[in-house]
Amino acid sequence: SKTRGAFDLSQEPDVVRDRYGRNLWGSSVLIARRLVEAGSTFITVNWEAKNGSHWDLHGNNFGMLKSHLPQLDQLTKSLILDLEERGLLDSTLVVIMGEMGRTPRINKNSGRDHWPQCGFSLLFGGGTKRGTVVGKTDSQAAYPTDRPVSAGDMAATIYQLLGIDPAMTVNDLSGRPVHIGHGGEPVREVIA
Repeated sequence: SKTRGAFDLSQEPDVVRDRYGRNLWGSSVLIARRLVEAGSTFITVNWEAKNGSHWDLHGNNFGMLKSHLPQLDQLTKSLILDLEERGLLDSTLVVIMGEMGRTPRINKNSGRDHWPQCGFSLLFGGGTKRGTVVGKTDSQAAYPTDRPVSAGDMAATIYQLLGIDPAMTVNDLSGRPVHIGHGGEPVREVIA
């Protein structure tokens, strides 16, 4: 019943609904906060929808970012402040990331294509150090120039912060052990 109740946004004051944003993403993140309060231990909000409400920046990069970035800023700020005010930030790991970076150059469709050499990850709360920036890129954000962090390193860091041994293995369907951290090492600089 607690989990079911977390989806009832009519229980939230209008000021809170407005602060997160009265749209699919603001409502989804507010429900995520309510699920944390209800005792859920793992919640994912995936920003992907039809009709241009996704982050597929192969075309119309600037138009999409003008629409999406203010919403992302609003709901991120609201979630972090809300978790902190409720005493939940230190015990809740918030991760914002995409599956890849984007080319440093604009393509013929006014977009940016896939670029795995550089991406981003934002981590808040849940045992992270506040205000820590790890890594540096060249002037075009094309290539890392200092402290590159692999996808495996990010997985290992998240597992470490969740209290799961990143060196642990699980067996695949053929019984072969696979490392859950994909060979990565936790990024110690961000762990409090």
